Amino acid sequence: MKMANSSRGEVLNLYKNLLFLGRDYFKRRLKNVFLKNKDVKDPEKIKELIKRGEFVMKELEALYFLRKYRAMKHRYYSDTRAN
Repeated sequence: MKMANSSRGEVLNLYKNLLFLGRDYFKRRLKNVFLKNKDVKDPEKIKELIKRGEFVMKELEALYFLRKYRAMKHRYYSDTRAN
């Protein structure tokens, strides 16, 4: 039972983080994916799904950092090359 509670906490934390990161992009889709897997009971499958979710979270973070970098670059380095 303790494993189930630990996994549940991990899943909820992952969901909250992904929901925050993906709020602009896929709020409805995220909810559907989590609801689709809500009946998974196998601890190994749960770990696999958590790892997949963590990968997606890292990819979203990378996209945000890239967007932030591009915005800062655009502010400070205007494209003034002569054609």
